[in-house]
Amino acid sequence: MSLDVFVVSAANVPKERFGKSDPYVQIVFQGQKKKTEVIKDEENPTWNQRLDFDLGGQALQPSDQLVVNLFDYEKIGRNKLLGTCNVPMGNLSQGKDSLEVSPGLTDSNQRPLQGVTVTLKIHYKAPPGAVKKQSSGTVGSQPGMDETDADEEQIEDIEEEEEEEVEQVPGQPGKTRKKKKTHKRRKIRGKLSSKPQDFQIRIKVIEGRQIQGSNIKPVCRVTVNHQTKQTRIKKGTNSPFWNQVFFYNFHTSPADLFDEIIDFQVFDSKRLRSDSLIGSFKMDIGIVHDERGHTFQHKWLLLGDPEDPMAGAKGYLKVSATVLGPGDVAPDFKPAVQDDSEDMEANLLRPAGVTLRPATFSVRLYGAEDVPRMDSAMMQGVKKFFGVGTVQKELVDPYATVSFAGKEVKSKIMYQCDHPEWNQELRLGLRFPSMCERIRLQVLDWDRITEDDTIATSFVKIPEISGLGENGFLPTFGPTHINFYGSPREYSELPDEYEALNMGKGEGVAYRGRALVEIKTVIGELPDQVIDDIHNDDVLRVQKFLRRRKYKLHAAFLSATMVSEVDAPVEFEVSIGNYGNKLDESVPPCSSTTQPTNPVFDGCHYYFLPWGETKPCTVIDCHWEDISFRLEAVNLINSIIDKLEVNVAKVRVAEQSRLEAPQIAQVIISTLDELAADLSKPFPQVIEGQHQSNDLDRLISEYRQQEISNLKDEVLRLRENATVIVDAISEIEGFLASLKTLAVEPQNSMPDVIIWMLSGNDRIAYYRIPAADVLFSATPDYCGRNCGKLQTITMKYPGNKAEKENKPEIPAMVRAKIWLGLDKHEHEWHEMQTEGELSVFAETYENQVSMIGNWTNRAPMGRPKWSDNSGKVKLTKEKFNPPPGWRWEAEWYISPELSMLYDKDAGHKEFLEDVYEHALRVPGMAWHQFPQKPWSDVKGDEMPARDDIELPEGWKWDDAWQVDLNRAVDEEGWEYAVEATLGGYGPVEKTYHMCRRRRWLRQRSVLLTAKKKVEKEKSAKDAQEGWEYAILFNQKFHAKEHRIDLCRRRRWHRKMVADSPSATCFFQMQDDDKDSDDEDKYKAALTAPRMFLTYPGAHKYQLRAYIYQARDLIAGDDTGLSDPFARVSFLTQSQQTEKLKKTLCPMWDQTLLFEEIEIHGDPRVIVQQPPPLVIELFDHDRLGSDEFLGRTMGHPIVKLDPADPRLPRLAWYEIKTKKNEYGGELLAAFELYKLTGKDLPFLPPNRDGVFIVPNGIRPVMQRTGIEVLAWGVRNMKKFQLANVTSPSLEFEVSGQVMKTNKIKNTKRNPNFDEPLLFYDIMLPKEELYMPPLNIKIRDHRQFGRQPTVGIAVLKSLESFRADLSKLDTDNIPLSLLTAGMDTAVTPVNGADHVIDMAVEEDETGTLKKVLKKKDIIAEDIDWWSKYYASTGELDKCRHYIEKGFDVMQFYKTELEKGEDDFNSFSDFCQTFPLMRGSADEEESDVIGEFKGSFKVYPLPGDPNLPLPTKILSSLPESGPEQCIVRVYVIKAIDLQPNDPSGLADPYIQVELGKKKKDNRDDYVPNSLSPVFGSIFELEATLPVEKDLSIKIKDYDFLSSDDTIGETTIDLENRYLTKYRATCGLPQSYSTGGIFQWRDSQKPKEILEDFCKKNSIDGPHFYGNNGVKIANRVFNLGDFEKSKTLLPDAGPPEERLALYVLHNLPLVKEHLETRPLYNPLQPGIEQGKIQMWVDVFPKSMGPPGPPVEITPRKAKCYELRCIIWNTKDVILDEESITGEAMSDIYVKGWIAGVNDKQKTDVHYRSLDGEGNFNWRMVFPFDYMPAEQCIVHKKKEHFWSLDETEQRIPPKFVVQIWDNDKFSADDFLGTLEVNLDSLPVPVKKSRQCNLQQLPDVDVDNKVKTISLFEAKRAYGYLPCFGTAEDGTRTLTGKVEIELEILTKEEAGQRPAGQGQEEPNMNPHLDPPKRPETSFLWFTSPWKTLKFIIWRNYKWYFIGGFILILLILLIILFIYSFPGEAMTKIFSK
Repeated sequence: MSLDVFVVSAANVPKERFGKSDPYVQIVFQGQKKKTEVIKDEENPTWNQRLDFDLGGQALQPSDQLVVNLFDYEKIGRNKLLGTCNVPMGNLSQGKDSLEVSPGLTDSNQRPLQGVTVTLKIHYKAPPGAVKKQSSGTVGSQPGMDETDADEEQIEDIEEEEEEEVEQVPGQPGKTRKKKKTHKRRKIRGKLSSKPQDFQIRIKVIEGRQIQGSNIKPVCRVTVNHQTKQTRIKKGTNSPFWNQVFFYNFHTSPADLFDEIIDFQVFDSKRLRSDSLIGSFKMDIGIVHDERGHTFQHKWLLLGDPEDPMAGAKGYLKVSATVLGPGDVAPDFKPAVQDDSEDMEANLLRPAGVTLRPATFSVRLYGAEDVPRMDSAMMQGVKKFFGVGTVQKELVDPYATVSFAGKEVKSKIMYQCDHPEWNQELRLGLRFPSMCERIRLQVLDWDRITEDDTIATSFVKIPEISGLGENGFLPTFGPTHINFYGSPREYSELPDEYEALNMGKGEGVAYRGRALVEIKTVIGELPDQVIDDIHNDDVLRVQKFLRRRKYKLHAAFLSATMVSEVDAPVEFEVSIGNYGNKLDESVPPCSSTTQPTNPVFDGCHYYFLPWGETKPCTVIDCHWEDISFRLEAVNLINSIIDKLEVNVAKVRVAEQSRLEAPQIAQVIISTLDELAADLSKPFPQVIEGQHQSNDLDRLISEYRQQEISNLKDEVLRLRENATVIVDAISEIEGFLASLKTLAVEPQNSMPDVIIWMLSGNDRIAYYRIPAADVLFSATPDYCGRNCGKLQTITMKYPGNKAEKENKPEIPAMVRAKIWLGLDKHEHEWHEMQTEGELSVFAETYENQVSMIGNWTNRAPMGRPKWSDNSGKVKLTKEKFNPPPGWRWEAEWYISPELSMLYDKDAGHKEFLEDVYEHALRVPGMAWHQFPQKPWSDVKGDEMPARDDIELPEGWKWDDAWQVDLNRAVDEEGWEYAVEATLGGYGPVEKTYHMCRRRRWLRQRSVLLTAKKKVEKEKSAKDAQEGWEYAILFNQKFHAKEHRIDLCRRRRWHRKMVADSPSATCFFQMQDDDKDSDDEDKYKAALTAPRMFLTYPGAHKYQLRAYIYQARDLIAGDDTGLSDPFARVSFLTQSQQTEKLKKTLCPMWDQTLLFEEIEIHGDPRVIVQQPPPLVIELFDHDRLGSDEFLGRTMGHPIVKLDPADPRLPRLAWYEIKTKKNEYGGELLAAFELYKLTGKDLPFLPPNRDGVFIVPNGIRPVMQRTGIEVLAWGVRNMKKFQLANVTSPSLEFEVSGQVMKTNKIKNTKRNPNFDEPLLFYDIMLPKEELYMPPLNIKIRDHRQFGRQPTVGIAVLKSLESFRADLSKLDTDNIPLSLLTAGMDTAVTPVNGADHVIDMAVEEDETGTLKKVLKKKDIIAEDIDWWSKYYASTGELDKCRHYIEKGFDVMQFYKTELEKGEDDFNSFSDFCQTFPLMRGSADEEESDVIGEFKGSFKVYPLPGDPNLPLPTKILSSLPESGPEQCIVRVYVIKAIDLQPNDPSGLADPYIQVELGKKKKDNRDDYVPNSLSPVFGSIFELEATLPVEKDLSIKIKDYDFLSSDDTIGETTIDLENRYLTKYRATCGLPQSYSTGGIFQWRDSQKPKEILEDFCKKNSIDGPHFYGNNGVKIANRVFNLGDFEKSKTLLPDAGPPEERLALYVLHNLPLVKEHLETRPLYNPLQPGIEQGKIQMWVDVFPKSMGPPGPPVEITPRKAKCYELRCIIWNTKDVILDEESITGEAMSDIYVKGWIAGVNDKQKTDVHYRSLDGEGNFNWRMVFPFDYMPAEQCIVHKKKEHFWSLDETEQRIPPKFVVQIWDNDKFSADDFLGTLEVNLDSLPVPVKKSRQCNLQQLPDVDVDNKVKTISLFEAKRAYGYLPCFGTAEDGTRTLTGKVEIELEILTKEEAGQRPAGQGQEEPNMNPHLDPPKRPETSFLWFTSPWKTLKFIIWRNYKWYFIGGFILILLILLIILFIYSFPGEAMTKIFSK
């Protein structure tokens, strides 16, 4: 269990009408519903009951909620909902493990129930293997996270439990349990699919908060996998509200897509592009896909500077994201509502409290080895020819790149070097933790001219090299080698066919080198240099990690079957790394390949390699680092996993077999005991001096041991405490998942073992085996799972070759033993080979050529006289010297190639012998026989005359010789040519023709068994000379010499034996030939011998394959059917079943006998590991090759003793198509008998020459009845250009066919007149073997033609089984029975009626409150209030819920799939698609539908007993019905955009039959979530026009309109269903108003019809207040005791009938949400549509008026803002006199409307005070009910339409400093929501930033709604944002805000500023200080207040000084004169 909910008790449970309730609690969590027991007649019940919820490997998220429903149990009718509530799981998701709550409940109308509570105790624990989200609801922080969908990988926090303390179990006194503590666990996902498919990514950018910057214009740009889209620009705000959805469509594979990046970037649009990025956030697409539902909902992203992580947060961005694949359900992006008090930190996309820190990934790249050649050698050849320069063989110029999170660093280039030593440190700066998961390491080849080529790519997964939790660790890796895989290493001048593999796309097929790498993570630092050289000391430090040890890789091939390549000899190559690569010239030769062998026909279809008793072996010497301590730990865990998987399968089988609980428990206990023992095994340790470990090895070892210890404790706890079998199985599977996360080794530096199938020099197919799987260890528990064991290997074509070239066949199937171990352990491999003898042979080929008709070995066409198989190396017998420690055991002998021992008819049971008769003539003469060569084969080689051809022994002639006329020949079979050697034969004789020939044929068949004939052929051939012939040496050799053959060769072998077990087997050869170059001498000196595993003999077996039937095959023909047969292959034999005609569910009932199969090896090993059978299914085609349908594999039961009593059991085997998709199932069984000489069981019975499946194996049959309801056919498409108008149906079950009558005319009535059929048939008793039902539809046409126009297949009839014992009650819904049931009211005096209900009391109003009509009008309640109340958007429906008005049932899916379990309205009949066309077509061709149903039940075994009563009866009328259909379309949600702008212009088109209606003229421009509010009324005839299609189309002005998506509703199903889905039942009956009754039938009529159809007594009404149905009485007063009635409430009896109907399983008034799909992207949702449909049959009368759903219209409002004054504004300028001052003015506007207004300028404010008395007037459209502004404007001047935006009512005020000669300076801003306006303060000193709600989340700010308060006055703060993002107070605004309606504004006019009309209130010009003026417009004021005030003393002093100077000058000037005058005057 992951979530335990203890339901303790409830209090004050509401009473029912006639006493106390019978309460029980239902808990709903994530779609799972569980309930407590029912407690009778209790008002305060106590349950103390535990309900367990399995989280399915997921953890809680903050948005998760637990739904608690309190019900009153009812014996009759639907259980009544008493109350409900939601319990949020946020606290549990954020770290708590328990929660106790007692929530209050609300009724169904969301009204609180006084005092009604339910007490719950909730305990949260993550089971082993479960994934727990981070405490904030994030996907985790780095180190990483990733989750999977089936085989995906993820690292997450997982809570594990450890015993700590004891606590009381809730509700269970005296019982205790251990309390747990948690620690971290990671979960790793596996390989993602590389198959391309459609994906759609939706990103919703909602809003931003605290975006850094002042007066910015933010815009958000979202880039997904190189596709970029951006939002609208928001002006002048730090909290932009975008609420835009972007769609990204891709057709790619998950493996490629999920590693791509989603990049969120926020820009300031008014700045330069180079400096406009504010912040960004990056994450992998896989992170989103790994979330529950592949979706993030309303997550906050922390924006940062990618170039400067130290800069801190740049703001927050709120987004939703989802990744949709085919079949995924698109989530509902919840409506975005701005909440300034939202705690962003608690909902960040990472754990709460985690901040981004700078970090550096330091990747040390030391060097690489085994880099393949990448460049052409043409220039090297030119240099060599001319002797210019030096010849360079290393034709590659490698360099490496390291990429992470979009950043890349490149190493230096090492020119012409295949073993580069970079010794560089590459550094990547990042923000940690990161949301990206993989480091990509790529090696490329530098090219001077062309683009650089990718050599190989590898990925390092961050989750695998890091740890979580308190003991976690940062990403670290190495130093160790990283292996690279990709395309084959061989260089070619042609383009690489598999180049994509080198880029990491798909599984690499060949080793392409490896690099020595070390990764470290440094926190808190950013790299100064991205590239630096590694210090020599560090280079020397890693040398110890390069120590190599010698390993041996052995492989023994026991068989190779199903070989597909037959044009050349086939061999298998085994390699590890570059060791063993035969075609790589840089690798020394070794015994890495089997001998080339020609495939031999197996007698049916396939080919095999005839190895016989000598099984080829390979051995490879290689040298690797000793990392056994890593791989052995993985092997130990894998061995535990393998055992546990087997045991889990046993538990599942026991459960499915329905064993008794004690027996299943015993299996579980034994499983747990074995698991606990396995978990106690010690892990391998690092041995000093032998192993070299690094930091990651130590950390992983500690982590594994801790996890194993915890798992062991969990296993022991489960063994002691397990009580519920299902829970125990779930926990065991959790243990298995946990172990799989531990079996990952990120530092596996030993390359994989790769097996290649070669044909000539071409690589055909491959198979990769992890080295750990075949690694040997001295400790058995540490050995690989397949080390030295016989395994079956299915070869694979490389890359996508199989799909591209349409090759569905298996390239080959190989059974082999593979062993890898240290050289010192090689004796272990030899000791394992107890079944055969390992032999070593020297091998050479003798080559000869034909010269003038004689064979000679002189200069055999460039080949040595003696050579190896390829002819490239000279190998003479005399030069072979046994290696040291070896000696010759025998002389050289001829060893013919095994396939040469087989004749051309080998393996064939029938053979067509042919011979050509030749004739010639001289011009003008008659034809005569060719004298030199009258008879020949097709190649022209002479043959005996046809009558002289001998019949081979063991064969018989089937007929006489006949001329082949099935060719281009004349009437006598002759074909003519000018010259026989020139060819060019034609069927018409010409005068210049000199030669002619004709072909004679004769069929022969085998008498002996195929095996005896082969033995006979072998003995006959052994005496021959062993020559094999060919035209040229490079062509395929054959055994028989032909006239045109020019070459021949034969093989010589010489056996060696070892004197020393450790001696190497490579030959020491001396080549004295002076003509040989050094390279040839080197290759000859290293020649490797051939190795074989020789078996003393083979054991013979007989296989019996019981092929019973198949079902649900894919169609191979255009008719939609197939002509299937099965081909069974087992080792060297294959057979096929009969070909059945025109069926998808063939029943062969056939046994295939495989006689005398030779299998080498110990029979006991065969019992444990039997060879597999491959069963392939084909569609037989007369012309062309048979079409592949699918393949499956099975294993036989092996019986060494024919008397073994075990019987094989038929089982269903899943068939896979060539695309590895589901292709049906095959029912079969297999058994393999060892032929010991004893009598085998009798052969199965023979039927028409075919063995059938014997009794005991075939299913047990019983007599069964099948009722068939063939209601009709629908939507039949044309067949052969003609309409299908008169169809009939054929039903076939188990070979029995029944037919319906034909329909006269489907256009008038597509139903059958006699729809009921009945089968009395023998069918299997076990449901496992229930056969399919085939349905064919034939059209009756002129001249008696009845073509099959469509088919349908029911996989099994088991789902239609009926229980006859329950038929009496099934037809009566909710068990409304008349007998044996308690009545709700006690009858009076035993009477059969109940007390009368007083009508008067109902009319007096004492029991209910009648709402006056004026109350409704006053509250402005409309239908949209009902809509929003039903959908849960309570903020848009005002007080609707409090008024107690009706709500609708809201379905988040289609109505038929709703939570009320309507079963798709298929209770009467189901819809089965009829198919036609082959499966190869891109889309399956659905040509129509069949409507019908089936009932299956057993019949009495005695045919004399009467048959039970038929189930299908009382059918409705099948004639046409005229109906009125009303379609209500409310709105569409998240539509796929169709315009380049990223938007659409949607409108609705409704189509019903041939009738179409649309609202194209009223399309909604530029919207992805349009509100339509449209009604369409149509008339239709059911069932002729049953499919209602609603399309959302995109309006286009010029081109044709595109379909965005469509949905289809089957109206007939809604009409026929018992749930009455034609018109939903509202909650109340009203005769007028917005809730007026609209159905054509009144409630009383509906109730009467219901009782009549279901044979229920009633209804019997007692007055107007009571009604009796069956044995139950209902009273109107009980329903309306506390209900508020509408003034238009209808008559009491109608209201009472409606209340009764609500207790029945009928469709209520509803609103359904239907997904939209588009054929261009099948399976991917294109949006949703909210709607409902009413269907009114005209026969029931006219319907009521339609519902008024016209969308709400916005009202005109006017905002009047008066800026009185400003205070404390920062002084931003300095005057020329040095004074601080500002020229203040104020801007204001409504955000999003962008109509900015501003005050005049208060110049020269010296104290921050500004006086304005300025009015701003802003008209706008506002929707009060939805609290949003509706603004329409054109996006661009060229736009055709205005775009409607619904935005929050935000008002922005900004303070600016006016500058005349430069841009004005921004001082501060204020942004307020008019619906939640912070209350202004009256005094300026009280004004501060704490008034704003978004400054501090914990600060609770009092707010008001200006729309309710109408007016607000006071001071509000303005702020600016510093560079570090902090806010500072920059001023205070004395402001008055007033909201008026349009009418009020007309009555109280006011002008802008101080303009007329200056009233309401009148604004006087501000009284500003005299210092406030503009200096250059007021020079006198400037002189007075600037110059004089500041410099007056300077002026006065200067003036006095000037006067003094003048006086002095005058004195000096006049003094001498005056003095002289005075002197002379005396």
